[in-house]
Amino acid sequence: HVQLVESGGGSVQAGGSLRLSCVASGYATSRYSMGWFRQAPGKGREGVAVIASDGRTMYTDSVKGRFTISKDNAKNTLYLQMNSLYPEDSAMYYCAASTSYSGLGLIDWRYNYWGQGTQVTVS
Repeated sequence: HVQLVESGGGSVQAGGSLRLSCVASGYATSRYSMGWFRQAPGKGREGVAVIASDGRTMYTDSVKGRFTISKDNAKNTLYLQMNSLYPEDSAMYYCAASTSYSGLGLIDWRYNYWGQGTQVTVS
């Protein structure tokens, strides 16, 4: 049984930082791609960052240079370090994991397990 549990969201002022964590159980973070997605009220789900099994990363253009995705395979944990936050970064952030995909796609159907989300609010 795969379970992804996010934490680290909260409310910050513009320019601030947050670090999101996603602890995976029943899933080896080393084997396939994992990603972070977000969804703001009234908007569709957007791919933010992905990390492949070999550590390669990809980011959506709006967060490049500000966000960093990483993982600790020994802890089965995925991270998203978010710096220089803007109000438009406000959204529910979701951790996603694939059990078959090893690429860098930011497309949500590539990922078959999802966490419950953690809210990020930037004012």
